[in-house]
Amino acid sequence: MKVLVMNCGSSSLKYQLINMENEELLAKGIAERIGIEGSFVKHETTGKEKAVIEEPMTDHKAAIKIVLEALIHAEYGAIQSMSEITAVGHRVVHGGEKFSGSVVIDKEVKAVLEECSELAPLHNPPNLMGIYACEEILPNVPMVGVFDTAFHQTMPKASYMYALPYDLYEKYKIRRYGFHGTSHKYVAMKAAELLGQPLESLKIVTCHLGNGASVTAIKNGKSVDTSMGFTPLEGLAMGTRCGDLDPAIIEFWMKKENLTIAEVNNAMNKKSGVLGISGVSSDFRDVEEAANAGNERAQLALDFYYQRVKKYIGAYAAEMGGLDAVVFTAGLGENSIVARKEICKDLEFLGIKIDDEKNSIRGKETVVSTEDSTVKVILVPTNEELMIARETKALVG
Repeated sequence: MKVLVMNCGSSSLKYQLINMENEELLAKGIAERIGIEGSFVKHETTGKEKAVIEEPMTDHKAAIKIVLEALIHAEYGAIQSMSEITAVGHRVVHGGEKFSGSVVIDKEVKAVLEECSELAPLHNPPNLMGIYACEEILPNVPMVGVFDTAFHQTMPKASYMYALPYDLYEKYKIRRYGFHGTSHKYVAMKAAELLGQPLESLKIVTCHLGNGASVTAIKNGKSVDTSMGFTPLEGLAMGTRCGDLDPAIIEFWMKKENLTIAEVNNAMNKKSGVLGISGVSSDFRDVEEAANAGNERAQLALDFYYQRVKKYIGAYAAEMGGLDAVVFTAGLGENSIVARKEICKDLEFLGIKIDDEKNSIRGKETVVSTEDSTVKVILVPTNEELMIARETKALVG
């Protein structure tokens, strides 16, 4: 069984083809600048030379056609024909309250996804474009939707409600949804494997730390709280997102700078976070380099970030009544030795002791805490595409 995993953005499309008999990655790539001049596809089949295909891509349908042609290409393809693709698994950012798990996509599911586009206007529309395009090009191949929000649907009501007039929840479903659910689920399962214990018996805090970042409390295998909220703006400060904020600042800011709500919203999403504080970059590697060179604002941005992650770990340990493991994943979590060390610093009272030698590693599945650390610190490279493929196989395999 070969599953094609699709992750459609507004002007990009990431994909992987995975053989689910042995979970072998057959090919992967990305189509960039869809609908923009200078579009191209970077394609890589395992064991073959990489290929760059420079062709106009007016929309997602055109991009998917080029991707499929690359997959069956005589020189750098991975399969003989499109008939070898058993199913397509689509990453969908927002499933609202409708979906607590992955689903086979049908007419009713697409209608609900259209409704959820109001909750994720930057993400769901391109996700839907990918679904419609795949249906047209691969009309007899089953499609599965895997939602970033689904894993968090196990949160108790006290964790996902906002202290606003209750009718806003009843009428508009204004509540915390959480995101990165596929990643949090995957790394929690991997952490349980490394510990040799069933996930259902553990209390874990997973830290997905990348340009977008979130922390999740997982108790007995279920998400019970998470840092992102109604949108991915809430929670940790991120590369360009502000994270938690006193909402009264927005009106004050608008009046002082004579800004519209759209302008402030854009600034909170694209000009804030680590970029906003440091003035250097949204890329933590650049910020770390600047801090090491003596840039005080860059160091402040890092200190601010580490403190916020630490605060969520402590809060979630209290909320779950204990803690067995902290898991780091995504770009920063997997690769920054300094970030993991600084976040775990002063958490010894919780039983967290990081081993400097073990922690001097990047992108490898391993335990980086000391032998006597009662709370294990674990590094797990995330693999959302494999998780999507597994969910797809479970539904249509």
